[in-house]
Amino acid sequence: MSITIRDARAGDAEVIAELIRLLAAEWDETSEVTTDYVRAYLDRENVGALLAELDGGVVGLLTYSLYPGLFHAGPWGLLDELIVRPEARRRGVADALVSEAVRRFEAAGCKEVSVSTQLDNEPAKALYRKHGLTEESLFLEKHF
Repeated sequence: MSITIRDARAGDAEVIAELIRLLAAEWDETSEVTTDYVRAYLDRENVGALLAELDGGVVGLLTYSLYPGLFHAGPWGLLDELIVRPEARRRGVADALVSEAVRRFEAAGCKEVSVSTQLDNEPAKALYRKHGLTEESLFLEKHF
């Protein structure tokens, strides 16, 4: 079993949209993401998507963004969506995705990395803590 982490490409739009819909379904929600939106997202600056491959197939996705920051006088990274297919969980896929994203943030000179997760998502909190993230603030949202 060897996990490969790679950058997503425009040709991955369908599998990315599928994984985002899977993520939404796990929260009893739906996502309006389309392959066209995915391709447009991948064309943007300062955002990225990492795919995890295992046994020849895409089994995980992590999206991230880089932002300029005034407080620390440098950029900061945001881990955004993270999803691993159920059949590939507990095999190190999420760990490999987060490791690569954090490595990229450090290489880009980021001063900090942030992430949000559901309050009761203990496995995700444990994963992020493993990578040195701590609970420092409350993240509030409003959906339109």
